[in-house]
This record gives sequence, C-alpha cells and structure tokens, in this order.
Amino acid sequence: MNEQIATARVARAAIRRGSKSFALASWLLPRSTAADAELLYAYCRRADDAIDCCPPAVAPSQLDSLRAEVDAMYVAAPIADPMLAAMRELVRRCGIPRAYLDEFLEGMRMDASGVAYETLDDLLRYCHRVAGTVGLMMCHVMGVRSRRALVHAAHLGIAMQLTNVARDVGEDWGLGRLYLPRRMLRRAGASGDLRANPGQAFPAQWVAATRAVTRELLDRAESYYRSGDAGLVFLPPRGGLAVRAARLIYSRIGARIRANGCHPLRPRAFVPARSKLALVARAALEAGLRAMASLLGARARVGQAPPEPMEREGDALPGLDAPST
Repeated sequence: MNEQIATARVARAAIRRGSKSFALASWLLPRSTAADAELLYAYCRRADDAIDCCPPAVAPSQLDSLRAEVDAMYVAAPIADPMLAAMRELVRRCGIPRAYLDEFLEGMRMDASGVAYETLDDLLRYCHRVAGTVGLMMCHVMGVRSRRALVHAAHLGIAMQLTNVARDVGEDWGLGRLYLPRRMLRRAGASGDLRANPGQAFPAQWVAATRAVTRELLDRAESYYRSGDAGLVFLPPRGGLAVRAARLIYSRIGARIRANGCHPLRPRAFVPARSKLALVARAALEAGLRAMASLLGARARVGQAPPEPMEREGDALPGLDAPST
C-alpha cells in the first residue's frame, strides 16, 4: 500500500511538473479516474524522457528497455518497479490494448532514429503514434463504451501534438529535430539541406517559410480539434468537462502562437492561469448544455464493455487528411 501511495504521488508530481494544462484538466476528473490519468501521463512522460534525455547512441538500447517494460505489463511475472507494476494493474483493469502501447513506442522509435518528416502525412503518423494513442488509452481510463468515440479521441491527441510541434520549433531545433514537413517548407520558399543542426542558430533564411508552415499546421490542428469535439458526447460528464477544458486551453496556445506571428524564435507560447480558469468555466457551461442534451436522448454511449481496440493506425490514419466532424 505504501508503494501504491508513493507511486500515485510520483505520478501526480509528474503531471504538475510536465503539463500545467493537463494537471488542471485532471483535477476536474473524479479522483480515481484522475489518479489513473496521472499514472498514464507519468508513464508516457517517463518513456518520452528516456529517449529525449539520452545521447543518440544510447537511444536504441533505451527503446529496447521500454519495449521490455511493455512486455512485462502484459504477463503475470513479478515486476519490481512500482510504476510499471501500477501500469500493469491499470492496463488490466481498464482493458487497455497492448497495440496502443506498441504504437506509442513506435513514435518513440521515430524520435530515437531521427526520422525526417518529408510530408504532412509523415508528421500526422508521428502525431498519431505519440499522442493519438494516448487519446485512445484515455478512452479506456474514462470508461468509454462506444467504439465510435475512438477516432475522435485519436484526432484530439493529434490536434494537441500538432500544437506542440507549432509551439516548439525553436526548442526542437536545439534537440536536433525538425518536425515541420520538408515538402511544405520547400513549397513555402525554404531551400537547402532542410535538417536540424544542433549547436547552430536557426537559419534566418528559413524563418518566413517556417512561419507559413506553422500557420498551416495550426489550421490543420483546428480541424482535428473539431473532430475531438464531436467525440465529447461519448464521455461521462466529468470526463467530458476535463477533456473539453484541456482542448480549449491547448487550442488557445495555438492562438497565442499566431499572435506571436508563428515566429520560431519567439518566447514559448503559454496560457496565463487567469485565462485557463476562464476556459475551464466555459467548458463547464458547455458541459451543462451537453448534460441537458443527454437528458433528451442525445448521448450515444452503448454497450457494457470497453470498445474493441482500433487496429494499428487502421481507423485513424485513413481519416487523417479529412477528419470528420
């Protein structure tokens, strides 16, 4: 029991340290659901840091270790690591398909191997793997019972990751990564060897093209946010409130990036605490309206068991270029 309490505290600290927006959203969930969401966030952050915070030469072995950890989550052998033991209990209790964690680690592999993003579809595939899969896992954490919710959940994760990409162009450059699709950059006027070069300043001749591509990515993110909105009817009331609040806060980050001219070297865009609270109030009002609609029969949650898993990228990717709303 002491280990469980300590793990829960570590998970709560991880989400507060890593994402104030998600920490605020988790506060809106029922306590037991929030604890599960915090644990899932902490595990995903741990996996991401294992790749981001190691030398490139070590990344493949780190990825092998992460895969072994996922293996351990789906067998009955003892696990010494308290967080992994807690994750095994979570995937068992919530019925989280292994395919989602495998796909998430495929996103980590793309980072570890320095994948170059030539097209928008390449980037969207990455966004689905590192964030769309988290949306899928959260469906299980929140007790969603309709398979129709899954594509919308994946699209919301993609929208948030596109916002991250737009926000972190300069920061990612310092890590030796350029997520902006090279074909889009060339079309916007960039030329030369379109690869990140750690230790070198961001090329001034790419700034105009980068700003144009960043705006395009934010436009695309908005279409995925709208698809995510369409999935709110499948969530329990407080789950819908928390997800809507996180969505509003994240899309406001996009608005602030636009206000900064989408410049890759401007300070990191963020939403002030007062604005976040106003967006939470807006989400609460909208949740009340949805609750009224559900009383009139609008809610479409069906079945008693967690939904059958989405195939590996199978359902989300065909809709990536034109998400339904």
